[in-house]
Amino acid sequence: MKKMISWNVNGLRACLGKGFLEYVKESDADIFCIQESKCQEGQVELELPGYHQYWNYAEKKGYSGTAMFTKEEPIAVTYGLGIEEHDHEGRVITAEFPEYYVVTCYTPNSQDGLKRLDYRMQWEDAFRAYLKALETKKPVIFCGDLNVAHQEIDLKNPKTNRKNAGFSDEERAKFTELLEAGFVDTFRYFYPDQEGIYSWWSYRFSARAKNAGWRIDYFCVSESLKDRLVDAKIHTEVMGSDHCPVELDIQ
Repeated sequence: MKKMISWNVNGLRACLGKGFLEYVKESDADIFCIQESKCQEGQVELELPGYHQYWNYAEKKGYSGTAMFTKEEPIAVTYGLGIEEHDHEGRVITAEFPEYYVVTCYTPNSQDGLKRLDYRMQWEDAFRAYLKALETKKPVIFCGDLNVAHQEIDLKNPKTNRKNAGFSDEERAKFTELLEAGFVDTFRYFYPDQEGIYSWWSYRFSARAKNAGWRIDYFCVSESLKDRLVDAKIHTEVMGSDHCPVELDIQ
């Protein structure tokens, strides 16, 4: 069995002071992905014995950024979507393994007042096309902070958030389109009706203490991998960021 973990660390340097390395060691994942590293090349040197490290940095300082740590050395690793307008923010890393691709993604936030929604819609179409192109070669596993709570069950206060970034009708429809293109939301595959399990909580209003959260971090897989799924977990007990890690176990 392979164990994979994805975690939006909301600033790796801050997270390092809150038990990041201890968690990586303890979780002992085969593949460990992070989003929102918020660091530039050379700012962080991680001691991760037994792991190959791959980093994608945003050009803008202290912003976005992704990384992937793998025990098995991938056949190949690529960065970005291969589309100029989408590849300045360090949002995607793709690793090819013998049986599948693993993609980590930090989806652009639509921001307050949905001022980046138009860009987000272009991103969604480009990302979906990118995944489908990979899938013509072999199945795909993708994970990360996808910045959308898909259904009302995926956040504590759906009614009051309907027009907000991460729960707009437009973003939710794009996620539906992504799943309909042949991907499985692994947490919902195992726990279709589970309520009250979230992966992100605002730092304001004691949201985490009240569990007023959103499920916006995912592992999704190609339909063809469905029979190999073992479990999907959301580690709400792990602190260190405003997000918690999510896990996929696959045969």
